Amino acid sequence: MTYHVRVVSPPDRTDDLLETLAAEAGVSNLLVFRGAAQGLDGDAVQFDVRPRSANSVFRHLQAVRHDGSTVAVDYVDATLGDRATASKHFLVQRDIPPVWEVVEARIRSDAVYAPSFYILLAIAGLIGAVGILTNSQILIVGAMVVGPEYNAIMGVALGIDQRARRPIIRGLLALLAGFSAAIVVTLLFALTIRWSGHTPKAYSLGVRPVSSLIDNPNLFSVVVAVLAGIVGVVSLTEARASALIGVFISVTTIPAAADIGLSAGYASWSEARGSAFQLLLNVIVLIAIGALGLRVQRIIWGARERAEASRTAPGAATHLPRQRGSGDG
Repeated sequence: MTYHVRVVSPPDRTDDLLETLAAEAGVSNLLVFRGAAQGLDGDAVQFDVRPRSANSVFRHLQAVRHDGSTVAVDYVDATLGDRATASKHFLVQRDIPPVWEVVEARIRSDAVYAPSFYILLAIAGLIGAVGILTNSQILIVGAMVVGPEYNAIMGVALGIDQRARRPIIRGLLALLAGFSAAIVVTLLFALTIRWSGHTPKAYSLGVRPVSSLIDNPNLFSVVVAVLAGIVGVVSLTEARASALIGVFISVTTIPAAADIGLSAGYASWSEARGSAFQLLLNVIVLIAIGALGLRVQRIIWGARERAEASRTAPGAATHLPRQRGSGDG
């Protein structure tokens, strides 16, 4: 797996950029098109970079970008005929460091609170409410597939990690508005079903196994929220995010929001309070684990990079006296 990078560079900075890229062992397929960037008056540069070299390359591009460059990155899952990707290890490979520029860009691009964000949360709440009413675990899973709330949660976590106030405020307001919309819509749905006399008999008799798992927060709720947070942040940093991971994370949020509105519609106030506490607890835990996971991984990988740099530095230094001596002779 590699990253394909496209750069529009100011002509006076292109040579410096090429020199830096040529020095990186993980850079390949370097192409330069002088004056090819239409409308931007720049040179088009394209290249592939392996994850182990990506952090240093993107740090340099981050500095160059302030001079008028634009950078676009595509993730390449597989390259035909590339034998270098085959692992030399049978069972366990060496870890690949997260590419932080890409991780942060992915989180920021997902943390967009368009009308569809709130609509999807409301629809997820309705599907969850039907699942609770009918004691259908399949519908609960369906509600969790629809819910987009983890994007906002990670947007807040990244803001905390970077000590940036704006994304924190935007994310928290989006979560508040989104879950409020889901609760209100679910409440109206519950009142409609109740007044129309279509309440399932089992739910009317208090047989609510699905609801009981949601509105009774306990130690296991915290354990699941912590594990979901770890899975989420690791999947993001290792580019393994998928719909299944989103389902696992939503298990602690969407059903609780749906149960708040549903329980309020049926005047089950103790259940509504329990679900509200469940939702608040899990959102807080997910944000905290997300921010902590990002920070811990930065610390661990930063220490590894410094350790590798210190191991290679003495070997490079031992050759310097010999080179000077040969030049003098």
